[in-house]
Amino acid sequence: MTLQEIIDSSDNIVFFGGAGVSTESGIPDFRSVDGLYNQKYDYPPETILSRTFFIQKTEEFFKFYRDKLIVNDAKPNQAHIALAKLEEKGVLKAVITQNIDGLHQAAGSKEVIELHGSTLRNYCMKCGKPHGIETIRDTTGIPRCECGGIIKPDVVLYEEMLDDTAISKAVAYIKAADVLIIGGTSLNVYPAAGFVNYFNGRKLVIINKASTPADNNADLVINEPIGKVMGSLKI
Repeated sequence: MTLQEIIDSSDNIVFFGGAGVSTESGIPDFRSVDGLYNQKYDYPPETILSRTFFIQKTEEFFKFYRDKLIVNDAKPNQAHIALAKLEEKGVLKAVITQNIDGLHQAAGSKEVIELHGSTLRNYCMKCGKPHGIETIRDTTGIPRCECGGIIKPDVVLYEEMLDDTAISKAVAYIKAADVLIIGGTSLNVYPAAGFVNYFNGRKLVIINKASTPADNNADLVINEPIGKVMGSLKI
C-alpha cells in the first residue's frame, strides 16, 4: 500500500515527529556537532543544553540558546501544513512532537503534544510568572523577571524529566491509533523513541531520510524528506 492509500483507509491516525520535520523550515538539528558549533562554542550542544550547564554557566547557556534555538523567521513547511489539514479533516487525532518550535500550531494543528516543551513559553523560576519569547529573544545576558528571578525557557533540558501528563497523553493516543506515522526522527532519543513500542494498530509508517531501529517492523518505509512526502498527498 502507498502512503496515500494507508491514510485514505483510516480515520484514526497519530503522527510522531522529530527534528527532521522542521529542518525544511530552516531549523537545524541542534544535536549535530558541526563546524560552526566547534568554532564558536567551547562545549558540545548536549552539554550546553543540560540542567547542570544551565545552573552553573547560565549566561553561556543563553548565548547559545538565543543563537541556535530561537529561530525568528521560520514558517511551517509542507509537512506541518499537511498534518494540520488531516486533523481538520478528522482523520489525524494528534501530533506528538519532540520539537520546541511551535510550527505545528502555527500551521493550524490543535492537538499537539510537545514532549520537550516550547521556546514560545517561558517562566520565572522565582515567582512562576509566564513570559513570552521576546523576554529572551530581545534581551542580552541572563533574562530576569520584574521580581529579579531568572526567566527559564519551558523546554526540557538534558538531565530533566519529561512531563508526566505529556507522556501519558502520547502513550494513550499511540495505543489507540489505527495508523502511526513516524517522521523526521532517528528514534534514538529516549524515552520518546520507545513510544513506538506502544503501537498495536494496523499500519506503521516511517518517513525519515536515514534508516531507524524500527524500520524492520514498519509496513511502509520512505527515505525521503518529510515535507516533500507529505506535500505530495491529496488531502
